[in-house]
Amino acid sequence: MTDDEQEVEAQQQEQDKDMMVSEEIYMTSGAHIGTRQKTSDIKEFIYKVRNDGLYIIDVKQTNKKIQSAAKFIAKYNLSNVLVVSVRQYGQKPIKKLAEYTGMMIIAGRFRPGTLTNPSSKGFVEPELLILTDPLADSQALNEAKNIGIPVVGLCDTNNETKYLDMVIPTNNKGRRALALIYWLLTRAILKEKGKIESYDDFQPTVEDFEAEI
Repeated sequence: MTDDEQEVEAQQQEQDKDMMVSEEIYMTSGAHIGTRQKTSDIKEFIYKVRNDGLYIIDVKQTNKKIQSAAKFIAKYNLSNVLVVSVRQYGQKPIKKLAEYTGMMIIAGRFRPGTLTNPSSKGFVEPELLILTDPLADSQALNEAKNIGIPVVGLCDTNNETKYLDMVIPTNNKGRRALALIYWLLTRAILKEKGKIESYDDFQPTVEDFEAEI
């Protein structure tokens, strides 16, 4: 092996070290598969466009942003964090996230006034909001903006990032992709909180987070 080849391999190993799971796992879950639409907000997270017109998300960026989001989320009392998913395939993953972290969730329809109207049924006062899809969860996003709390959003290539404080670029529509992202986020938050020493200490699998068909 030449010096150049050794250097490339060393760089690759350094990059792999930062990955919470292999790129292959991201790919097989479809986390990299975007839509045929691209917003200027998400441009920096796009790796390429496929021949069929689908934009492909850079999973190294996804990996990095999950780690950053976990650090940010872990600064909060997790019982004061609200996670929302109107999307069906996001509902089981957020329930599992809540099970292991103690966060609040709204899985399914988001009732208008939930964050802004104290007399509304199911009114809650979170300190931080996590959205599965800022487009589908736009009601929650608008209410978070009105009360001035920070928002973390899982963003596909067709999402805008306006009013989001942190973005996790990913396929936010796929069943397997959402299971993987929320599984990774759960592990990373628990590690940041000191609840587990290493990722290997987290026993649940991605399959446990995956919605039934």
